[in-house]
Amino acid sequence: MKNVLIIHAHPEQQSFCSALKNEAVSYFQSQGAEVKVSDLYAMGFNPVGDKHDFTQLENPGFFKYQLEQVHAFQNQLFSPDVKAEMDKLEWCDTLIFNFPLWWFGLPAVLKGWVDRVFAMGFVYGAGKGVYDNGTFKNKTAFLTLTTGGPEVAYGNAGKNGNLDTILYPIQHGMLYFAGMTVLPPFICFSPARITDEERKAQLNIYTNYLKNINSLTPVYKA
Repeated sequence: MKNVLIIHAHPEQQSFCSALKNEAVSYFQSQGAEVKVSDLYAMGFNPVGDKHDFTQLENPGFFKYQLEQVHAFQNQLFSPDVKAEMDKLEWCDTLIFNFPLWWFGLPAVLKGWVDRVFAMGFVYGAGKGVYDNGTFKNKTAFLTLTTGGPEVAYGNAGKNGNLDTILYPIQHGMLYFAGMTVLPPFICFSPARITDEERKAQLNIYTNYLKNINSLTPVYKA
């Protein structure tokens, strides 16, 4: 894992979610990897995919987002902010989504990052395959996330449901769809409701997770 890209989606730099991001940066850098972080809130990243994604439109009279994405990829017409994130994605060997679970999914800013950056023509479509024949078969990805509810709420008998089901649209429908090998997620349950000592322990557990990342059995493998 030479090149690591972390897409971080939390508005508070002092949050435990941000602490997990910082832990990953420190660990990978200590192993000699180059790490880039897209801190979406700090960047003021616009999550809304629209005409502003393109420097020129193929069909100004009727806007169809996916077709404009294909045309932009083929003609180098993506806006600078989208192109910069695409360049980072192409560069990385390992992709990490670092986020709090909000309403059983990604924060809007991170979902919008996927909408805009996982563009048709660039990641899939226009002759490119998906899943086992996906564009990014050379990349590994995983989720690092925090929850509001306790672990018991996410078991098979929990009110919130099974986390494998909750994370399916992200792990399967985004990362594996693009051809990536997807590792098991790292989840810290309800960090706001544990002690400082317990949070420190969770950071140590995360470091151990990262140290043993090469021995993890993938959830999906192209």
